[in-house]
Amino acid sequence: MTTQEKDNAYIWHPLTQHKTSSLPISIARAKGALLYGEDGTIYIDGIASWYTAMYGHCNPYIIEKVTAQMQELDQITFTGFTHKPAVTLAEKVLAILPDNQQKLFFNDNGSTAVEAGIKMALQYHHNKGMKRNTLIAFEEGFHGDTFGAMSVSGLSVYNGPFEDFFIHVERIPVPQENNLEEVLQKLKRIIDTNDCAAFVYEPLVQGAAGMKMHTASGLESILNFCASHSILTIADEVMTGFGKTGTHFASLQMNTYPDIICLSKSLTAGLVPMSLTTCSQDIYDGFLDDNTAKGFFHAHTYSANPIACAAAISGVDLLTSPEMQANIKRVHEKHSAFAKAISQHPKAINIRVSGVILALELNVKMERYGSLRNELFNHFMDRGICLRPLGNTIYVLPPFVISDQQLDTIYKAIEEALDTF
Repeated sequence: MTTQEKDNAYIWHPLTQHKTSSLPISIARAKGALLYGEDGTIYIDGIASWYTAMYGHCNPYIIEKVTAQMQELDQITFTGFTHKPAVTLAEKVLAILPDNQQKLFFNDNGSTAVEAGIKMALQYHHNKGMKRNTLIAFEEGFHGDTFGAMSVSGLSVYNGPFEDFFIHVERIPVPQENNLEEVLQKLKRIIDTNDCAAFVYEPLVQGAAGMKMHTASGLESILNFCASHSILTIADEVMTGFGKTGTHFASLQMNTYPDIICLSKSLTAGLVPMSLTTCSQDIYDGFLDDNTAKGFFHAHTYSANPIACAAAISGVDLLTSPEMQANIKRVHEKHSAFAKAISQHPKAINIRVSGVILALELNVKMERYGSLRNELFNHFMDRGICLRPLGNTIYVLPPFVISDQQLDTIYKAIEEALDTF
């Protein structure tokens, strides 16, 4: 049996309807911005394997540091113990986060980072003797697949069977140039009629919604309004974090910072799973008490795994290097030039760029995971390009190290799609 045949016999894949889907493509190895299929086909990884391998696959600097760590300490429970990789990572991450972030909690993926953030917010108010049972979130947001994260997500394609079991959530539209007053009025009505604990949001770019973007000034107005009503703010930077919007974190593009930030994906450079939930000193202090039960009794077996910490330390080193910052600028400039070049194409609408993220809508009606969307996916794969369109939304979020030639190959395939579909 081939790898694909064995996979089909044994494995249940995510986001897959196995009755109608084709067999998955078997990848044997990866390097830089390239994926090498078991059959010899080479693909450009135009989405950095879901926004994780931002410094390139199998980056030699990261491999070197992680290999060294594997020979020193592999795993130790993080309750009652600590180790140098965790402390070093905390120092490095807090140094580049918004300066109100003072404490760092380890989790194991993006969903659990959000889950921990939601629990922190709810317990923070509980510890102060207040029962606040409502969360606020954007329409069409996506925050993960655990129950708290699903509760604040607004994409029913993922959540439909579970919605009767969710935390109570009220939703507001994302702020744009022409609707801020309307958004703030709705937010005020929600706060006036509910006991609101926190506002959970993806800053500037809603990834799973189709890389939908909103204004920094509008978001800042919402954050200030929440702060004036003692509503905690939780920034889900799982996708946007670590350079993708041009700054180290999207939250740095505003003057008002969130109380809690959730991080994962490119945190460990695509090597191993790990996530962080960071918070202000005030949030942390809300759990300090002689009563043990007021502590944050939330844990993961692999919290602060030393090997994952070593990968993350290496990733921060690369992110903050002049070379990688130059790459981010270069990719942004290439995206911007391409966006301008196709701006008059009748099939390309709502073209937008944020940092290394390029997105546009194909002016054709198609379902998020329908047959026409699958044809669009195959259009790119047949040309050796790994992109995953979200319905009619085509987006590119490549590794920072992608070459100009590789980007041009992606752009050419997008132009062909505009002329074909």
